[in-house]
Amino acid sequence: MSDEYQTYNLGDWKLQRGGELPDAFIAYKTLGDPSLPALVYPTWYSGLISDNLWLTGPGKTLDPANYYIIIPALFGNGQSASPSNKPDLRPFPEITFYDNVRAQHELVTKHLGIKHARAVLGWSMGAGQTFQWATQYPDFMDLVAPFCGAAKTSLHNQAMLEGVKSALYAAKGTSSEGVGEQHLSSDKAQYVRFTEETKQIGLKALGRVYSGWGFSQAFYRARLHETVLGFKDIEDFMVNFWESWACSKDPENMLVMANTWQIADCSDQEPYNGDFKKAMEGIKAKALVLPAQTDLYFPPEDSEFEVQTMRPGVGTLKVFPSIWGHWAGGPGDSKEDVKWLDEQLRQFFADN
Repeated sequence: MSDEYQTYNLGDWKLQRGGELPDAFIAYKTLGDPSLPALVYPTWYSGLISDNLWLTGPGKTLDPANYYIIIPALFGNGQSASPSNKPDLRPFPEITFYDNVRAQHELVTKHLGIKHARAVLGWSMGAGQTFQWATQYPDFMDLVAPFCGAAKTSLHNQAMLEGVKSALYAAKGTSSEGVGEQHLSSDKAQYVRFTEETKQIGLKALGRVYSGWGFSQAFYRARLHETVLGFKDIEDFMVNFWESWACSKDPENMLVMANTWQIADCSDQEPYNGDFKKAMEGIKAKALVLPAQTDLYFPPEDSEFEVQTMRPGVGTLKVFPSIWGHWAGGPGDSKEDVKWLDEQLRQFFADN
């Protein structure tokens, strides 16, 4: 079944920024036979493992008949170690992409016995993890395909995420301590927990904050929320798409993942030490970078810079010709964009 998954215990997991995640575990799902070439396909912000399945299946490039597909879940997504399944761990420790990918590498190599992957790919935060894999374990894969994501979270994207975080903090009567700061107070005794009421208030606000970012201006101008997605007007869309999505999540989980996203920078590790150009030059796998033309989080200009900074012949840039904004890359709502993405991946795999 699509919602089934397994977990792998990591023990007390040492974290990049200090401290540890006690009794850590990572959730994952595999598709296909382990003898086939392996693909690593991480989850995205708020996404469950099942939310990645839209890009897989018979006849698609990510066909389990052709590949052993491993879908690892982000810390904080509610399936891997998260505030929602570790209610006594408050404040929850700060998690980076480095921590996530190190855990995924242990899962893939030690538990699943994979010594080399054909490719790593993903959408949004999955793309961020793809860049992290490419720089953290540059010899592990042949190909990487990040779509609608970034190797380093831009200042503009950090500002957008302050709105997401602040919607939740305001609901429980606190406020953000700043960009890249996860908790108002690290003192356990002072930590303010969500009540059922503040949880609903905060998540509804988060959904409405997100509504202006997930899709583009052109998407709304064309009223695709009505003509394609079937909502009667903008308020119906707010309530039954955005609020419905947000209210299905845990607010503490959303804060942990938002912080991971906000501080993402694949050069923030040895041997790059913050040198972004050096990190991009460290990528050895052939890279197909796929931004969306109208993405408000990850505009094509940022991806163009990433590819230009790679060594010659490593990176290729192709832009989704879409008005679906960030949603062009997932989670499967725009059928034309799914077809376009699948074709790009098929050609990329065939050419390399």
